[in-house]
Amino acid sequence: MNKAILVGRLTRDPEMRDTQGGTKVARFALAIDRRGKDAGADYPSCVAFGKTAELVGQYLRKGSRVGVVGRIQTGSYERDGHKVYTTDIVVDEVEFLETRAEAQRGRAEDVEAAFGVPPEMTEDDDGLPF
Repeated sequence: MNKAILVGRLTRDPEMRDTQGGTKVARFALAIDRRGKDAGADYPSCVAFGKTAELVGQYLRKGSRVGVVGRIQTGSYERDGHKVYTTDIVVDEVEFLETRAEAQRGRAEDVEAAFGVPPEMTEDDDGLPF
């Protein structure tokens, strides 16, 4: 069985493109906090196709909290004479875990917590650390 279930926040806006056949493709990475004494984060690369990709591109932005269900897919390619190995989560389902208003409020709180600056004093609303 190959199934991955992840919950995290987008590290950047999704990268959108179309295949030669016209299928939508969305690429994004998630920041997923680790628990325990090895605190830190993992940043798996995710790719969605078709209608799922359209929804990702339309509704998700850097910092959006989502749950994804998919499968792990590995691959490789040659670059400058060196073999490069890849690991992606091919996304089958996306669950939006916060409303747009909650996302905006969370971003403002992150700015204040990180920098001690009240949200209304920031020039932009993108104060997430990733």
